[in-house]
Amino acid sequence: MAGRAGYTAEEIRELVAQYQAQPHGTKALWLAEQPFTVHQFRRLRQMVYEGDVDRELIPREHGGMTRTHGQLAAFERARAKELAEHELEVARLQARIEQLEGSNEALGKAIGLLHRLSGQEPDTATTTDS
Repeated sequence: MAGRAGYTAEEIRELVAQYQAQPHGTKALWLAEQPFTVHQFRRLRQMVYEGDVDRELIPREHGGMTRTHGQLAAFERARAKELAEHELEVARLQARIEQLEGSNEALGKAIGLLHRLSGQEPDTATTTDS
């Protein structure tokens, strides 16, 4: 498996987040169910936490790019906050869509009612000059 192995950067970030979300003692089982090996996943995880997923860069083992557990935890907290904000935005937009759909339906009914009322009006008498 070279680079991202056919996964987008966002898919890799999501896979790593799913792995981190697994309860203690179930991560190995989760990894066994995935289409990649433990070693391959380790490389993907290094890209997310220690390297650059977008440019497919992984640091050397002795490099200064490695992060501490505290930094990894901060990264996860930031990601969780970002996901929570995203979910709030999605919920807000969904509520707005429902509101607009309700307005649209009300306007459609009003237009239909206006068409029916205009069709029921008596014809105006035509006058002729004779």
